[in-house]
Amino acid sequence: MELLIKLFDVLFPVFLTIGIGYWHGKKDPKFNTEVITKFAGNIGLPCLIYYSLTVPGIDFNLFLKFSYYTLIYVAIFSIIGAIIIKIFNKDIYRLLPPLILPNTGNMGMPLCLFAYGTTGLSIATAITSVILVFHFSIGILLASRKFSIKPLLECTPIYALIFSLFFVYFKIPAPKFLENATFLIGYSTIFLVLMSLGIALSKLKVLSIKETLVYSITRVILGPIIGFGFVKFFKLTGIEAGVMFIQASMPSAVLTYLVAKIYSPKKISDSIASTVALSTFISFFTLTIVVFIALKYFS
Repeated sequence: MELLIKLFDVLFPVFLTIGIGYWHGKKDPKFNTEVITKFAGNIGLPCLIYYSLTVPGIDFNLFLKFSYYTLIYVAIFSIIGAIIIKIFNKDIYRLLPPLILPNTGNMGMPLCLFAYGTTGLSIATAITSVILVFHFSIGILLASRKFSIKPLLECTPIYALIFSLFFVYFKIPAPKFLENATFLIGYSTIFLVLMSLGIALSKLKVLSIKETLVYSITRVILGPIIGFGFVKFFKLTGIEAGVMFIQASMPSAVLTYLVAKIYSPKKISDSIASTVALSTFISFFTLTIVVFIALKYFS
């Protein structure tokens, strides 16, 4: 019973906030999330990255370890995703991002925070940081089929990551004023990005159900299986195991759709929107099981 109460404590605030966003998006279809997106990307996420990496005192080697795991994870899904897309005889390059880039930020970080506290948030942020770099490098490369370093250079969270790692590497304690400011802004960002996820879902539609269903199942079913494999293969235990398992189980990232909308043809972006929407919907059920297992066996 205690475990079920803890499970409810972890899932309820995340699903409720997404639901509020979804309800608001349906109530006001013309609601513009651009302000939220810009705030989260340029101010909120950088503050959250700094706070979650410096305040709990994450070890630099731990950051590198989970960055390494994330690289392998994305590489494995790249192979699996390419094979599945090839079977459907679709554009392997442009349709790959939603299969290889999970929503470790909007959904993963809050879930890890509620499940494992600030230590869980720190490890989740390490994973998300690598995924974020991929979004603005490999993600744009695949979507546009041409490489440009400019989006990466214009990505504010990347500079926040470098700044934060300077503190982590040299074990510099976070000044109290920075800790308080980034705590306030960073935690408010968690609410905003979850709500904006709900708003985004209210506007996305599922097209080509068979193809979208296969992509979505690949993302939310194989994700936990591969994540569990990582836990066993790398002999992870406790919070490290739980965070890796949860983050590996996330649905497709909304950011893959936003990138596709800018750099890919409409047919491609619509297909990615379908995968994001359906995989997120299915994940409401799969993540309940995933978080239950994480709390029961990786505490």
